[in-house]
Amino acid sequence: MTTAFGTLHDTLRERVPELAVDLDAWTRRMMRWHFDPATGSPFWVARRERLGFDPVEDVNGFAALDLFGLFDKDELRAASARDLRPRGYADRPFRVFETGGTTGTPCRIVNVTRLAYDVEIYRTVLEARGVAGGDVLAMTPSGPHAYGHFVEGLADSWRGAVHAIDFDPRWVKAALRAGGEADAYTAHLIDQTLALLAAERPSLLFTTSRLLLELAMRLPRPLHTYGIRAVCTGGTSCTAAEAEFLREEHLVGVQWIDTYGNTLVGHALQADAVPGAPEPPGGTGHSYHLPPPFAVLKVVDPLDPWREVAVGERGRVRATTLLEDLFLPNLLERDSAIRTGPHPWFPWDGVAAVRPFQEDTAGAQEAVEGVY
Repeated sequence: MTTAFGTLHDTLRERVPELAVDLDAWTRRMMRWHFDPATGSPFWVARRERLGFDPVEDVNGFAALDLFGLFDKDELRAASARDLRPRGYADRPFRVFETGGTTGTPCRIVNVTRLAYDVEIYRTVLEARGVAGGDVLAMTPSGPHAYGHFVEGLADSWRGAVHAIDFDPRWVKAALRAGGEADAYTAHLIDQTLALLAAERPSLLFTTSRLLLELAMRLPRPLHTYGIRAVCTGGTSCTAAEAEFLREEHLVGVQWIDTYGNTLVGHALQADAVPGAPEPPGGTGHSYHLPPPFAVLKVVDPLDPWREVAVGERGRVRATTLLEDLFLPNLLERDSAIRTGPHPWFPWDGVAAVRPFQEDTAGAQEAVEGVY
């Protein structure tokens, strides 16, 4: 059954009731959760006394999270997984996920409930597009990376099979940082994918934009002839010209559903251009919207991370994650983007034309996308 896009926001709130909670009220709830010794993680509870303010008493809404200042990702890198698990979830199973190491040493986070939220939200969007269900080909990072686990959870939600390749994204990034090439490892990933496409008839392909480009160049026949109804991408970015090339030359008859985000902030959902309305800047035809109250994206002045740029202007992405599993206030992301206004499907601000942020500071860690 297909959900009409006009009612997508209402459907999302029905399927995930937490999405209907006011952002300020949710923020206050998360402060009580994360800083109560009975429910919060040792990571945040231990920091309460040295913050210089009381997060439970002084944070009366989302805007007051500015009191935390910018979050230092190195603190997360140095934390043990056990210290990140909320004590309120001590009796529940959890998993440890790691980031891809785009900007250096990977970070660890824990998952108890977040993955279930991500699956339900994304499945609702797939249903709205009429492509939910069937088997899945996962050309995605494996091992400790959240992306592969998310795809497995999504297929599990409709009892689909997952055909996964063996994929370590850090190998490529290490090679690139050392001055090497990614070609040999990329070919290894494509070879695995081609074998699965030939042997199975998956309905959905999950991968990254960079790998989709590489796969398209080696496909002996159109992707839809393998049974693929939709390609779902996330991770690396691509240019407007590359996106146009894929749509016109290789994705005829196949829906392309992109997301923006990462392990720390989750999935910002693709919103297509509204007929008759100005196209989102950047030429790719869509914007990305991260659903509050779980997380919020701001596009800020690179020289003043507390000043949000105007709609239509480019700035650096600043993200706040507000989940029971993970609280990260005011994290400056590796990306720049153009701020967009609300969309009929997702009535909150979004971002468009995302690309890696080029930092001018001497000695700053360079972001290496690789293939993920």
